[in-house]
Amino acid sequence: QRMYFLWQLSKHNLPQAMMVQFCTAIVESVLTFSIMVWFGSATKHHIRRLQRIVRSAEKVIGCNLPSIDELYTARAKKRVGKIISDPSHPGHKIFEALTFGKRLRTVKTATARYKNSFYPRVVATQ
Repeated sequence: QRMYFLWQLSKHNLPQAMMVQFCTAIVESVLTFSIMVWFGSATKHHIRRLQRIVRSAEKVIGCNLPSIDELYTARAKKRVGKIISDPSHPGHKIFEALTFGKRLRTVKTATARYKNSFYPRVVATQ
């Protein structure tokens, strides 16, 4: 529905920078609402459908936009930084750096519920 407004902006020959800003503010914010919660359990089919919306916005604007995976990775890194810097956060102890300091230690569990959650997915992307 918000793509309609993007098409209207392109019809009126607005500058590309303004259209990218509109896309980031309106379309991307809707697509990535609570992405930290739903991305881990989203199927490839759902992610492809969302990526199709991003590609159609790219065609309207005429430039490349970040993919859904890139948006998730960027927001996940930002969220992990906040969790690591706040010792009172319940997940602070989960993000323990390995001895050489570049990667994070993973927590070993056998449940699928934990494996699909935010923590192991973020550790894998770091």
